[in-house]
Amino acid sequence: MANTSNNAAGVDNTFRRKFDREEFLERARERERQEEEGPHKSKSKGPPVQRKPLKHRDYEVDLESRLGKTQVVTPIAPLSQQAGYFCSVCECVVKDSANYLDHINGKKHQRALGMSMRVERASLQQVQERFEKLKKRKTDGTFTEQDLDERILKQQQEEEERKRQRRERKKEKKKEKVVEEETEMDPDVAAMMGFGGFGSTKK
Repeated sequence: MANTSNNAAGVDNTFRRKFDREEFLERARERERQEEEGPHKSKSKGPPVQRKPLKHRDYEVDLESRLGKTQVVTPIAPLSQQAGYFCSVCECVVKDSANYLDHINGKKHQRALGMSMRVERASLQQVQERFEKLKKRKTDGTFTEQDLDERILKQQQEEEERKRQRRERKKEKKKEKVVEEETEMDPDVAAMMGFGGFGSTKK
């Protein structure tokens, strides 16, 4: 009854929102068209970038130059002067050395350097050249298999010698203990207590 009287008085109590189905269907169709066109647009921007394969670093990674040093850090300081490790290629700061190594070995950093994460396959000639380099680097002072066998034999002999010395020291300690016990105990008291056979030799 109350609703009819309110309606009669001209009060609109239909508080639910009314949706225009056609408008929202049109919006959905537009969104679908944009999603379909999106990947094609990005592909048509240009040919795919050919990145170089991974290469060895030709520099030493500096992780210890600021170790143990105190530094005043302000929020307005440039990134390169903030606490942590600064990557000048990606212009970001990494808080510790482990994460910094992960970053410089990671995909984002390598892409910024123009490299893919693929390693170049070495040819037979490159492998042979590498072996030649390593052979030249070898000096006369490096040891051979025979030297290695001699070192192992020498270590074994030293170990046996140490064991023998240890056994001898133990025997000496036991002898000293027996002598001390014999000197400390009165022979009459030892005989009374039944310890008379301590110093006797084996039959």
